[in-house]
Amino acid sequence: MAEELTEHAHPVPVPGWLAALCRAFAGIGGLALLAMMLMTVASVTLRGINGRPISGDFELVEMGSAIAIFCFLPWCQLRGGNVLVDFFTQRTGPRANHLLEALGDLLYLLIAALLLWRMWHGAGEMRSYGEQTMVLRLPIWISFVVILPTMALLVATCAATMIGHLKMARSA
Repeated sequence: MAEELTEHAHPVPVPGWLAALCRAFAGIGGLALLAMMLMTVASVTLRGINGRPISGDFELVEMGSAIAIFCFLPWCQLRGGNVLVDFFTQRTGPRANHLLEALGDLLYLLIAALLLWRMWHGAGEMRSYGEQTMVLRLPIWISFVVILPTMALLVATCAATMIGHLKMARSA
């Protein structure tokens, strides 16, 4: 007999344009993962054939991983895919659960906004200092071209899900 899961995501309705943007950025993250996978296979294959991998492959994987992770965050928030620990709320009603999730969304919103603010300044400093990767000499700030809009989207998504949970709590 299968054991029933106690954790359930509680996604809430959000505007269609927001869901489409989250989906598009998740697609960009998926493309980044695919590109890293293909590059890694090519690098390992070249290392085996002629002993020379793709130069700077680890740097590209590092930047691609950061981009992919940040691109998936808004989609995860939209779908209610973040970790739920419902030990204390298993027996509470939908209203209390939605209120608690709205509180969690508010905390996540504040953290995401703080990260966006600091990353904006960090990207500017990296650009002004000309910080580069070691082997390929790629400017590090280039990855922020994708990461900063994704963080702004995460802030908007947290606000939308918080509002959605408050509306669901009111109607429960």
